Order: sequence, then C-alpha cells, then structure tokens
Amino acid sequence: MPESLEILLAELKSLGDAKVRSLNIRNGAGDGQFGVKLGDIRKVAARIGKDQELAIELWATGNLDAQLLAILVLKAGDLSASELDRMVRSVNSAQVAEWLSSYVLKDHPERESLRLRWMEDRDRWAARAGWALTAGSVARNRDGLDVKALLDRIERELGHAAPEVQWTMNACLANIGIHVPKLRKRAIAIGEKLGLYRDYPVSKGCTSPFAPIWIDYFVSRQK
Repeated sequence: MPESLEILLAELKSLGDAKVRSLNIRNGAGDGQFGVKLGDIRKVAARIGKDQELAIELWATGNLDAQLLAILVLKAGDLSASELDRMVRSVNSAQVAEWLSSYVLKDHPERESLRLRWMEDRDRWAARAGWALTAGSVARNRDGLDVKALLDRIERELGHAAPEVQWTMNACLANIGIHVPKLRKRAIAIGEKLGLYRDYPVSKGCTSPFAPIWIDYFVSRQK
C-alpha cells in the first residue's frame, strides 16, 4: 500500500532528535527540520522503495529530513535535466546538497551538460553541484577536462568563493593532488597558501578537509 505524505511527515517528526536538530543548525540548517538521524531516514527509505510521485511531494515540503528521504526514493533517471536543475537551486542545506550529488547527480545521464552549465553559474548551490561533479570527474574520468585550467581557477577563486562552493571546490583541489601526480606539488602549495580548513575540527578516524593533509593521506594509501 502506498505511503501518504502526511503519515510519513508524522513519522519523521516522531523520529526527531534534539541533538541532531542542534547539530544541523550548527551546520547551517534552518528551522525546517525534525532532526532525524540519517540511519533512521535510510530505514524509512528502504521500507518505501522507489516512489517518484511521493519523492516529489516530499521534496516540495522544503523540510530537510523529508528532502533527504526524497533523494533516496527518487528514480533519478526519470528526472529531466530541467527538473534536476530546479531541485539543485532549491537546496537550502549542505547535507541535502551532499546527498543529492552522491545519489542523484553523479549518475544522471545528463550530468556532463549540467556540470558545464553549473560551473559557470552564479547560484551558490548550482556552483557547488558543478564543482562536486567536476571533483568526481577528476577522480574517475578526466577525459575532456583541462585539469591545469581547473587548478588555475581554483587558485584564483577558492579563497573568496561562497562557503557552500568552497567545500566542493576544495574537494576538486584535493582530487587533483591525489589523482594527477604531475600537478600534486602545485595543488599542495595552493592548499598551503590559502589555508582553507587548516584548523577544521575533525572527529577521530576522519581525514582533515585541509587539502595538503587530505592529499598526503590518500597518496600514502596508494603506495
């Protein structure tokens, strides 16, 4: 039996946790959230399965938890490029942007045309998505990429980009350093010069997002 939007929102609300809400707020989320643990959202999604109509309804609520659930139950290939573009521009939290990139954007059949468009976009969430896709291309398939030009642009723009864009632009810098040995020394130097995320708090067992540390760690694992 199909799940209804009202019942699901009530369920998400019942799963809300005050500590998760506080953490989300510290990470830039607004009041439109219940604070559901990500693992609990995954469990609800596993029960529902893929449901495109429900996913669209969940997304339209603007609620952080509902949008995360929507991403997991979406049929990504059924979204047109224009629908996906509108979704990207309506994002209002980094967590939603991260999941949208990981679960939907990177496998969409029109991701390359969208990537090229978003790399030149002034909207912060579109630009973030463009750099996320570019970082993935650097790591997996550099055909057609001018990696040196990307590095030039990162050096010019990273320091004053919007915080939302800095995160994925920095990921692109790290991936260049990790996967393109001839540009590794320069990528590390750019990271050192800009100092972005140098003092970023990192949980035990996690890798720092400071590009020189990030690069050194993953290069050492390749040996």
